[in-house]
Amino acid sequence: MTITQLYYVLAVAENQNFTKAAEKCFVTQPTLSMQIQKLEEELDILIFDRSKKPIELTEVGRKIVTQARNIVNESYRIQDIVDQQKGFIGGEFKLGIIPTVMPTLLPMFLKSFIKKYPKIKLKIEEMTTDDIISSIKDGHLDAAIAATPLEDEAIKERVLYFEPFVSYIPKNHRLHSNKKIDVSDLDISDMLLLEDGHCFRDGVINLCKAFKNNPDDAFQLESGSIETLIKLSNEGLGMTLLPYLHTLDIKEQEKENLHYFNEPSPAREVSLIYHKSELKMQIIEALQDVISGLVRGAIAFQDVKIISPLPSKK
Repeated sequence: MTITQLYYVLAVAENQNFTKAAEKCFVTQPTLSMQIQKLEEELDILIFDRSKKPIELTEVGRKIVTQARNIVNESYRIQDIVDQQKGFIGGEFKLGIIPTVMPTLLPMFLKSFIKKYPKIKLKIEEMTTDDIISSIKDGHLDAAIAATPLEDEAIKERVLYFEPFVSYIPKNHRLHSNKKIDVSDLDISDMLLLEDGHCFRDGVINLCKAFKNNPDDAFQLESGSIETLIKLSNEGLGMTLLPYLHTLDIKEQEKENLHYFNEPSPAREVSLIYHKSELKMQIIEALQDVISGLVRGAIAFQDVKIISPLPSKK
């Protein structure tokens, strides 16, 4: 049994196809198939049911894949130990970022990080929180930036910053004349929300205590981007809530529509998250150091109340 064989098994389990798995592993399909067959012969079991389309794991195969993932991850730790011993901070690092953080945070830290750590090859992808968690567990991401807490035993979290919510209230809205607002002023029935799947949406819903009392046919309009929510709000279709960093680049003529909360301001916790196996910690710590230093200087709020990004349980 070799680590390479286990790596091939994981690839086939993920892709449910020998040809696609071989392409991902940069080997020929006969080579990959032969190595997996050797492993099955050595163990005297079948890992895959090849009669199914797409290919499926056998019952024992599912248990083997779980253990194989642990073994492959631990094998990566050996290189990690060597890198740390040599003080080397470099190599490929796959980072996921949720959509409501990516457009504001990435421009703030990327240039500084690349300049400070030129040997790190960042591969960055915008992903939803659910996809991020799955990818970290499957070993396809080294780390991610997401709203926390996530309450997942397989994931570790390092808080980067706390980002307050800011209300965007257009003219002629019932709350526009208020200099500051309270959470109790919010009503989900006139709130523009992000589409389902965004953790910021779930945080807003959790914040709106009146949500559970609204009738099922209450008017709601949802969008896939914060920029679209602002435009819809300008058309008089309702108010919305923005993450604080999104307000820094808002148009000058739209700033009068920004209304801050009375303290403690509702806020989200944004963290660097990674697998509990703690691989590539030297790069994770480098990211935390650069991002925290830059963002905390941009957010001046002192008294905040963290809102859970998890869907509310009604």
